[in-house]
Amino acid sequence: MAAIEDTTTQRMSALLTQLAPNEGYTLSALDAVRFMRSDRPLGRTPVLYEPSIVIVCQGRKRGFLGSDVYVYDAQHYLVLSVPLPFSTQTEASASEPMLAVAISLDLTQVADLMLQINHLGPQAVPGIPLGIASTPLSGALADAMLRLLEIMTCPRDAHILGPAVVREIYYRVLVGEQGGAMRAALAHQGQFGRVAKALRRIHADYAQSLDVAHLAGEAGMSVPAFHAHFKTVTQTSPIQYIKSTRLHQARLLMIRDGLTAASASSRVGYDSPSQFSREFKRFFGRSPMEEVRDMKASFSLSPAKPLSEFTLAH
Repeated sequence: MAAIEDTTTQRMSALLTQLAPNEGYTLSALDAVRFMRSDRPLGRTPVLYEPSIVIVCQGRKRGFLGSDVYVYDAQHYLVLSVPLPFSTQTEASASEPMLAVAISLDLTQVADLMLQINHLGPQAVPGIPLGIASTPLSGALADAMLRLLEIMTCPRDAHILGPAVVREIYYRVLVGEQGGAMRAALAHQGQFGRVAKALRRIHADYAQSLDVAHLAGEAGMSVPAFHAHFKTVTQTSPIQYIKSTRLHQARLLMIRDGLTAASASSRVGYDSPSQFSREFKRFFGRSPMEEVRDMKASFSLSPAKPLSEFTLAH
C-alpha cells in the first residue's frame, strides 16, 4: 500500500510540475480548479480562502487560525466550508517546490450530493460543524485527484470529463473522516448556518457600508449573540472580518489588476486612502507598495497552459 501511495504522489507531483510551471496560481481548463506553486519557503502570510478543497501533492503548508494550526501536505488535505481569512506558512524549495490543487466548492452541487447521501441511508451523527479542517488524505480521494490531474492535461478531456471527477472529489470529502462535520457546516443550519449566511453577505457586499447590528438582525440574532457565534466560526470579530476581507480584496486588485493603492482602496469601500494605507500596513506588516512588490510572484495568476506545451512523462 505504501508503494502505491508513493507512486500516486510522485505522479501527481510530476503532472502538477507541468500544469503549474510558474509560481503563484495557474488557471486550468475548469473554472473551479486552480494550481498552486511556490519555489521558495514563505513565512506566515495573511490569506483569504474561499470555500474550497486544497490538496498539496508536494511540500507542506500550515494554516493558522486563532490558536489552531492546520497542516496540509501530501498526507493531509484542507477543506473550508466558509470563506475565512487566516495566515499560512509554506515549506518549499527550488529543488522541491510546493505543488497543490485548489478546488472551489460549488455549493449547489454539494447540496445535491448531500441530499443523495442522506437519501441512500442513515449517516453517522454529523457532529459539530467546522469552518475549516485538516483531514488525512484517503486512497480513494488521492486516486480521484490523480485522475483529475491526468484529465487536466487535455482541455477537451478537462471540459467533458473533469466536472464528473470534481463531483467525485466533493463526494469523497463529504463521506471522508470529517465528512460529517463538513456536511453539518455546509447544510447551513443552526447558529453556524446563520453566521455562514452573514459571511456570504459580507463577501458579496464588502465594498458597501456594512453595519454589524444590521448583519445580526439579518441572521436573526441579538448583537451580543451574533458576536459570540461569529467569533466561534471565524476566530475574529465581525468588524475585523469585514476589514480583513476589504484589505485582502484590495491586495488582489493591486497584485493582479495593477491598481494603485488609492484606486484599490476606493474600490473596496474606503473613503480615505491614508486610512487605508495605515490599516493595510498594520494588517500585512508592510506598505501597499512593499507588499505588492514582494508578493507578486507568490500570488500572480497565470493562464492555463496550452495543450501544445505539454510533454508528459508516462
